[in-house]
Amino acid sequence: MAEALRVGYRLIDTAASYFNEREVGEGVRVSGLDRSEVFIETKFWISDYGYDQALHAFDKSVGKLGVDQIDLLLLHQPLTADFDKTVGAYKALEKLHADGKVRAIGVSNFMPEVLSRLLSETEIVPTVNQVEVHPYFSQLDVQDADAEHGILTQAWSPIGGITSYGGNSDRSTFNDPVIGKIADRHGRTPAQIMLRRHLQQGRAAIPKSAPLWPVAAIPPCSTPKFLFSR
Repeated sequence: MAEALRVGYRLIDTAASYFNEREVGEGVRVSGLDRSEVFIETKFWISDYGYDQALHAFDKSVGKLGVDQIDLLLLHQPLTADFDKTVGAYKALEKLHADGKVRAIGVSNFMPEVLSRLLSETEIVPTVNQVEVHPYFSQLDVQDADAEHGILTQAWSPIGGITSYGGNSDRSTFNDPVIGKIADRHGRTPAQIMLRRHLQQGRAAIPKSAPLWPVAAIPPCSTPKFLFSR
C-alpha cells in the first residue's frame, strides 16, 4: 500500500470483512500524505446489520482506520433473508451521513429488485453501487438500474474476475485478442485499456492492489489511479 500511495493511488477501498482496516489506516498515516488527499471507502458486513449494530460497526471501523470521518461507507451486500436488518443498517448510514461522520453512503452487490426495495424504505439514494463489472461480465441490468436512480456504478474486479487470474482457463481478459489489439494500437497494457473503458462509459473502477505485472513495467497513462485493498 505504501508503494501504491507513493505512485499516486488516492482511493483506498477496504471492508470490515477484509480484516485489514487497521493496516489501511496505518498505511495512510505513514505515507506522509494529508488525510484530505486520500479517499477512504469501507463496507459493513452482514453480521453488523441492524440500526444499532451498524452504528457500533462504524465505531469499530473508524477506530481501526484511525480516522474521524469515512469518505464513503457501503453495505457490503444485502441480507435478503432478513431485509429489515438491511434497511436498519442503511438507516444507520443515513444517520451517520446527517451527523457528518461519513461524506457519502452507498451499497455493494445490490441487484435491481433489491435496490428498488431499499429505495422504497429509505430516504437517501445511494451514491454508489459497487458490483463486479468487466469485459466478460457487464451486468447491464444493474448498470441500467443504477443510472435510472442517479447511482454511480463502481466496478470491482474491473479488469476481470476469476477469468483473469490464469490457471487452466484459456478464457482470460488478459489474453483476449480484441483487448490485446486495442492495447497494442495505443501502446498500453490490456489492464489499462480495460480501466479506460470503465471511465469512458461513466463508471468508477477499483483494481486490486496486486498487479499481474510489476508497477514499473506498466507504461504511464492519464487514467486516474484507484486501489482496491483486498
